[in-house]
Amino acid sequence: MDSPHGAAVRAEGFGLEGPRGWAFRTVDVEAGPGSLVAIEGPSGSGRTCLLLALTGRMKPTEGHAEVGGLRLPRKMAAVRRISALGPVPGVSDLDPALTVAEHLRERALMQRRFDGSLRALLRPPGERAAEARARIEGALASVGLDVDALPKGGRTAVRDLERLEALRLSVALALIGRPRLLAVDDADLKLSEADRAQAWGLLRGIAAEGTTVLMVCSEAPEDALVVRTSTGASPSAAAGKTDDGAAEGTAPGIEAVPAAEATGAAEAEPVAPPAEAAADDPDAGTTPDTGTEPGAGTTPGTGAEPGTTAEAAGTRAPVRDGRTGKTNETEEGAADALAETGRA
Repeated sequence: MDSPHGAAVRAEGFGLEGPRGWAFRTVDVEAGPGSLVAIEGPSGSGRTCLLLALTGRMKPTEGHAEVGGLRLPRKMAAVRRISALGPVPGVSDLDPALTVAEHLRERALMQRRFDGSLRALLRPPGERAAEARARIEGALASVGLDVDALPKGGRTAVRDLERLEALRLSVALALIGRPRLLAVDDADLKLSEADRAQAWGLLRGIAAEGTTVLMVCSEAPEDALVVRTSTGASPSAAAGKTDDGAAEGTAPGIEAVPAAEATGAAEAEPVAPPAEAAADDPDAGTTPDTGTEPGAGTTPGTGAEPGTTAEAAGTRAPVRDGRTGKTNETEEGAADALAETGRA
C-alpha cells in the first residue's frame, strides 16, 4: 500500500463546552506528519471528545486547531475526508454478527462509492475489483492481521475475535481509505501487558509508514507525544467549598507533555466517565459522521447512522466555573456538549 503523507496536527486554546461544563479545554499541541500522538488520562476527562473534535466530528466552542493545514472548526468536513476512525465505541463499532470478510468487502465497496472519481467508477469491473483487493491486502499487511490464521478464516465472526484481533481489524478497515490521520479510541482497553506492547507496535508501525496516529489510552507508550487530560477539580471544589474566596471549581485541563514526563494518570481525583459520543452540525457537522466521506468511521455492516452511547456515570456535587460562573459538573460535560451541538 502507498504510504500516505501524514497530516500535521496543531491546536491552540482548543476547547469544547456543554451547558453544564467543559468536556475539554485549553488544548495546546503540535505534532508533525507521521507522529504518534497519545491522549492520556482517566475516563471522564474528555479524551474521546478531544479525539472526535480533532478529526472533525465534534464542533469545538473555543480556540482553533489545524489538521493537515485545514482549520477547525471551519473546515470540519474537509478534515473528515482526510481522517479515519479506528475503533470508537458508539461511532465506528464492528458488527459482531458479521464476518471478517464481510466487513472488509463492505468497507472496500463504500470506499469505492464515496472516494472514487467518476472516471474510476466507470472503469471495467475487473479493474475495480483488483483495486479493492489491493487496498484490502495492503491494509491487512499494515496491521499484521492474517485472515487465514483465524479460526474460520475470513468466515470468522467478529464476536469470536480476541480483543487484539478486533483492534487490528478495526484499524485495517480505517486504512482501506488511506487516510492522512488515523484516530483510535481506548487503544489499550482490556489488553494484557503483552497485547498492549503489540498494539503499540502496530500503531507505531502505521505512524512510521507516514500516517499520523491519534490515540486515546490510559497509559501512553514512551515514544509518543502525550496530551494528558485531567478533571482539574480539587476535592474541596467537588464538595462545593472554596478557600479564601477562590473560584469554586476549575474546568478540565489538558496539557501536551513529553512522553517521558507523563505519569499515565491524572493528578486530580478521577470522576465517573461521561457520555463520550460524537456529533457535529451540517458542514461543520450536526450528526456523527456516517461514512459518506472516506474513512469517516461508520458502523460496518449495518449502513445505519452510528448511534450515541453513554457510559454509566455517577453523580457528584455541582461545581461553578470560576471564569463564567456557570455550573460545571465535569462528569456530564462531554454528554452535554453532545446535546448542545446536536440540537436541531
